[in-house]
Amino acid sequence: MRPPIEPYDHGMLDTGDGNLIYWEVCGNPDGKPALVVHGGPGSGCSTGVRRTFDPERYRIVLFDQRNCGRSRPHASDPATDLSRNTTQHLIADMELLREHLGIGKWLLYGGSWGSTLILAYAETHPERVSEIVIPAVTTTRRSEIDWLYRGVGRFFPEAWDRFRDGVPEADRDGDLLAAYARLLSDPDDKVREKAAVDWITWEDAVISMEANGKPNAYSDRPADAIMAMTRICSHYFSNGAWLEEGVLLREAGRLAGIPGVLIHGRLDMGGPPQTAWELAKAWPDAELIMVEDSGHTGSDTMRNAILAAIDRFADR
Repeated sequence: MRPPIEPYDHGMLDTGDGNLIYWEVCGNPDGKPALVVHGGPGSGCSTGVRRTFDPERYRIVLFDQRNCGRSRPHASDPATDLSRNTTQHLIADMELLREHLGIGKWLLYGGSWGSTLILAYAETHPERVSEIVIPAVTTTRRSEIDWLYRGVGRFFPEAWDRFRDGVPEADRDGDLLAAYARLLSDPDDKVREKAAVDWITWEDAVISMEANGKPNAYSDRPADAIMAMTRICSHYFSNGAWLEEGVLLREAGRLAGIPGVLIHGRLDMGGPPQTAWELAKAWPDAELIMVEDSGHTGSDTMRNAILAAIDRFADR
């Protein structure tokens, strides 16, 4: 990775509906515009991701999606209303930010939930996207959500039983994620805190076998960040991210003419390679790189593939 860099500009974007979106810009003001789209949903953008881009060649834009990171109001506060936090709201925020910064087209970079949001934005505004680089491909189909929060439990039965038993008994055979969403919005601090721990412990279990991953990658963050992420995750995933099932794959033809690099870990337990394979077949200008030693949280091989893809697009 490259040396750390600091933003040369930052601010809070007023969306007009009570939300303020934190944004920052690093690198070369005259460089190729690139937008970092973080995962979660609700993880917030890390400062380390700035180092993915050559600061001499790129104008690097980062932002925290609604109600997480440095954006306000913050989802860790139970009084924060999440009804105005949907995929469609985030797409609109990205467009508002692009216009605010005077950018015509930008490269989009991000993985996991960021992959879904990138695809949803690019299929809505293909004329605004120059290239796309996605590590850890997801489209947040209900089938993918069901795998992550139920199906993969066959590999981690003890951890999945604990996750299931975190909700009231009456909800355990039904919609677990909706039950968690209710617990994470409970007025009782202790109820919310236990639900957040139960959720994040399951997320850690799913990546626990990744030899090149970072242990406790999800739970090793401040309590308010965990609360915001788990609350936003349960809000999105219990609603299928407000996307018609399979729409991002069906509409992938809208990405024609946009070069893309899809980089996926063969050993990704939470997001098996099938989705990346299907997207690469549906998107005529995408190249799929399968990384044999990587799971969801990456490896040196995956990082090198990401850097090579971004460097390749720098002068395009």
